Amino acid sequence: MVFALEEINHSTSLLPGVKLGYHIFDSCVHPQWALQAAMSLVAGDRSSCNSTKSPNYSAGGRPIPLIIGGASSTTSQILSKILGPLSVPLISYLSTCPCLSDRHRYPTFFRTIPSDVYQVRAIVQLAIQFNWTWIGAVLENSDYGRMAIKVFQEEIQWSEVCLAFVETLEMKNLVRDIKRAALTIKASTAKVILIFTWYRNVKELFVQLDKINVTDRQFLASEAWSTSVDLLQNPVTKKVARGVLGVAIRSSPIPGFENYLRSLHPVSHPHDEFLREFWEMEFGCSYRGNFSTSSRANITLQTFSLSPCPGTESLKGVQSLFTDTSQLRVAYNVYLAVYAAAHILHRVLSCPSKNNSTCLSPKYIKPTELLYHFNQMNFTTPQGEIFYFQGPDISASYDLVNWQNTHEGSLKLALIGRVDGFELHLNESAIQWSTGSNQVPVSVCSVSCLPGTRKVRRKGEPLCCFDCVPCADGEISDQTNSLHCERCPSEFWSNPKRTACILRQQDFLSFNETLGITLTAAAVCGATVTAVVFVVFLQHRHTPMVRANNLELSFLLLVSLKLCFLCSLVFIGRPSVWSCRFQQAAFGISFVLCVSCLQVKTIVVLAAFHSARPGTEALIRWFGPGEQRGSVGLLTCIQIVICAVWLSLSPPVPRLDLGFQGSKVTLECAMTSVVGFCLVLGYIGLLASTCLILAFYARKLPDNFNEAKLITFSMLIFCAVWVAFVPAYVSSPGKYTVAVEIFAILASSYGLLFCIFAPKCFIILMRPEKNTKKFMMAR
Repeated sequence: MVFALEEINHSTSLLPGVKLGYHIFDSCVHPQWALQAAMSLVAGDRSSCNSTKSPNYSAGGRPIPLIIGGASSTTSQILSKILGPLSVPLISYLSTCPCLSDRHRYPTFFRTIPSDVYQVRAIVQLAIQFNWTWIGAVLENSDYGRMAIKVFQEEIQWSEVCLAFVETLEMKNLVRDIKRAALTIKASTAKVILIFTWYRNVKELFVQLDKINVTDRQFLASEAWSTSVDLLQNPVTKKVARGVLGVAIRSSPIPGFENYLRSLHPVSHPHDEFLREFWEMEFGCSYRGNFSTSSRANITLQTFSLSPCPGTESLKGVQSLFTDTSQLRVAYNVYLAVYAAAHILHRVLSCPSKNNSTCLSPKYIKPTELLYHFNQMNFTTPQGEIFYFQGPDISASYDLVNWQNTHEGSLKLALIGRVDGFELHLNESAIQWSTGSNQVPVSVCSVSCLPGTRKVRRKGEPLCCFDCVPCADGEISDQTNSLHCERCPSEFWSNPKRTACILRQQDFLSFNETLGITLTAAAVCGATVTAVVFVVFLQHRHTPMVRANNLELSFLLLVSLKLCFLCSLVFIGRPSVWSCRFQQAAFGISFVLCVSCLQVKTIVVLAAFHSARPGTEALIRWFGPGEQRGSVGLLTCIQIVICAVWLSLSPPVPRLDLGFQGSKVTLECAMTSVVGFCLVLGYIGLLASTCLILAFYARKLPDNFNEAKLITFSMLIFCAVWVAFVPAYVSSPGKYTVAVEIFAILASSYGLLFCIFAPKCFIILMRPEKNTKKFMMAR
């Protein structure tokens, strides 16, 4: 303060012609003494915090219009409440409580240090930047600690940072609470610990942590202990608190200040009691004979026990905290406060004309005149910093410091960044972490959910504690810590890792897969067996067995069965416009031709037996060879007309079946008209039912080889297959609907082939002695 005042008094631009005086009081860290000193200043009294002390002032006993002081928030609150009604401005250099920003309660308070709100916000920014989402907190049970944790909780509401625990230290039970806090830190999974308390309490906490061997935590320090030399030099700290990351009061060099300090000497400053006390402690001697009468009243017995100083002492070679100006933090805030007061006085005393009678005299300045100019004041410090008040506060400015190991094994304080307003400027590569490596410590309740999973919060636990659940089939998440999985569009499906949507693979019954090969082999085998039977019948066409069962219709039936087997092959392979149309037409016409032949054969059997009765001879004339061919042709043409109308109006088309969930999408022949398909099946069913009824009726007609029995059994199998086909077709997914239809075609075709032709081939080939007219006519 004195250095700044002397610098201002020697300035030709700031307060020219005006010399600033000062009164300095030691409050002895007692708010009540600070209040007594403040009241004496504003009243013009000369009494100090020590009522027996009568200090020398460099000015008279006039009331002081402005006070710089309040080394604690509690002191500043008390002083502001008393000085507020008197309109006396108070500029504090160390009071950080956010409560002091309340203009209604503290209208005359100002400070050159940011509010604690800003350092808490800076710590939250650090946690977010390093992805520390699980943090423990230890704080003292005071306004300082309670405010810090309150602001911290408010700031992390909209982030993913959570508090693992909050341990409060009561001053009256400090030892017990510190032990409890140490055990909590050890038991917690949080690797990053935030501490808001005085450095002495931190020292005791580190001692307890060392006793229980907790040396792997990353500590976040508030400005109350982040620059503590006592902690840095403590041997326990090196084991427990390497790599501490902290917010510190900003530092700035003050040119000429170090030379000023080293030039101080009690001889040149006989009234400076602070210098006398320091001199006695540093050099172990006293200047008791050189002090004025007013100063001798405060000389203690210890001072008289010291030998007189020879006068050759000097601070030029002394290395101590007093002469160290490398980290000017609180001192710089005091420096700013003095310059702020000087610039305000400069504005008050500035006159447009020297002869202006309204100009104020430096000897008669009222506090209210100073208050008016506080918010208008704006100046540039000798260091080039633009300084102004924002209400009672200044813009946030902090240093970010890191406790680093030196080659000698001790700890040093390293500057790794700054906080300017709401911006964080950090050199991450310069940080030494508690782990001893360059890897940022991890402190999370739950590991981040990778892409392909989503977060599910654990019931009854903080937001940061969650489980990672894989996305369901067809859903993806392409970001870390996704809250929801997004469903893929209908033509896409999730990849195996559930991180991206990929085009669904088209799936259809092909000739290359096992099922397609099996069905193809069955169809070809059926067509081959039918061809063999055809050849057998052709070679034995003159035998009674072949001739007795209507030779022409038998050959036509074999041809239709072969078509039934072969039409199933059209269903296999990639669906196209023409294959979709042809497969249904081939299927419908082939089966109608087959069933029509059986129906006509059954009718001929019935007509043949009934024509043997008296008076019914003419019945057989209606079922001659020409009529039989005509009947089969007529019945088949009806199906041809149905298929032609259906395929011309609303034919099946190849289409992707997007309704089935999976990585594959079925390419199928979709029925655009279910009515047409039902008419085709219905007509086949009508003929089959009619044939079954007629064959059942003719099964007991007299003959050694009555073909109606074979037709009855074959029609039973045929109807059973196609009745079972309907529910199986409806319930089968994807390409298996095609497989079900092919299976029904093959099963019914094999049933007709073996039931009707197997007994005949057996007699023709294995029992030729029974292939006679006599045997055929026997009853």
